[in-house]
Amino acid sequence: MTLITNQTNRVSLTAGRVAAFSCPPGKTQAFLWDTDTPSLALRVSPTGRKTYVFEARLNGATIRINIGTVADWPIKNARTEAQKYKMLVDAGTDPREVERDRQAAATITKAAAAAKVQSDKLAALTVGQVWDAYVEERRPHWGALHYRDHMDKAKAGGLKSGRRGGGKALTKPGPLAALMPLALKDLDQTTIERWAADEGKTRPSSARLAWRLLTVFLTWCGEQPAYAQLLPTKNPAKTKKARESLGKAGTKSDVLQREQLAPWFAAVQKIQNPVIAACLQMMLLTGARPGEVLALRWEDVNTQWKGISIRDKVEGTREIPATPYMLHLLAALPRRNQWVFPSFTSATGCLTEPNNPHTRACKAAGLEGLTLHGLRRSFASLTEWLETPAGVVAQIQGHKPSATAEKHYKVRPLELLRLHHEKIEAWILEQAGIVFDAKAEPGKLRAVS
Repeated sequence: MTLITNQTNRVSLTAGRVAAFSCPPGKTQAFLWDTDTPSLALRVSPTGRKTYVFEARLNGATIRINIGTVADWPIKNARTEAQKYKMLVDAGTDPREVERDRQAAATITKAAAAAKVQSDKLAALTVGQVWDAYVEERRPHWGALHYRDHMDKAKAGGLKSGRRGGGKALTKPGPLAALMPLALKDLDQTTIERWAADEGKTRPSSARLAWRLLTVFLTWCGEQPAYAQLLPTKNPAKTKKARESLGKAGTKSDVLQREQLAPWFAAVQKIQNPVIAACLQMMLLTGARPGEVLALRWEDVNTQWKGISIRDKVEGTREIPATPYMLHLLAALPRRNQWVFPSFTSATGCLTEPNNPHTRACKAAGLEGLTLHGLRRSFASLTEWLETPAGVVAQIQGHKPSATAEKHYKVRPLELLRLHHEKIEAWILEQAGIVFDAKAEPGKLRAVS
């Protein structure tokens, strides 16, 4: 760079002179130097663009710094800026290095400010917000029941009850509802132990499931870089005190005895809703989990080969026989949508667990205390009367094999399961006093609008 010191181009810069100065034809640029501040010049290009520049020599070399355009910089301010640069040069400092250091410091400050904003956002995240993100990410890997458990245990409550006869009653908050508004960073061991102590006093069974869901959720959080920094290294839900506060699940023993089958079937068959009546009978006759029966779709029922595909929480799916009485029950049901057991009031379109109708039926039959899962236990218990092989019962119910031979050597086809399952069904119906012709062709399924 060549230092320009043409004295004929040195004047006291004024607004008029700045406005009148132009680039001569054939030149790539022209300079007009200021007499008041010798290191300041006005530079003009052939296009008419005018800028103020600073020029000086430092350590034997020429340096030139662009100050700014005439439109942005008044002459007075341009002179002040040039004088500031000249003082740095006289002190042996390159103004460009100073500017680079300033910009670097500004970048660091900006990055630190952005990091703080992000840190503040993370610190403000509530358990509920992260829980929603967790459920959304993991939902594709869950079954419908497992997803519903996560929604139910965290629900805020306070909504009108959708249950028949609920009146103006409002839904109760789920066990985890009290934790949802808390900041995730505040969900420490002490908080969870206090929560467990409170919930364990009123609804220990529900709280135990909620605690297990919470424990897995916090493990997931610890695996996410964004959330791990908000939590201690050890999962705060995994404490002995919290576990003791919630207690141990007792052994359930609600089952139908052989002599109770007749009153149970009689009461269930009197339920006005035929969908619920058929659903409850199918739970008993298949020994399936209540959620597995409720999740049945029509596409899962193969009337040609007499098989039913069950969405299994253990193996994914399993095939069980469609026995004669079950086909009879299904044939009597209308096809309103994709679900075998539909509901007009359910958000999903399928029947939710019919606990209340079953409870009323059991009360009428003098069998109070029998739960939906008790029907599953009843199936397994009643097969003892027929000395049905345990492996057959386990395969129908979807239990994991309990012996090496069952795991690795015995593979029972559907027809072999049918041989045993039809005997079980026929015996149960006989004990219940139900007259049914197993050889009769079931009625054809009919579609309704």
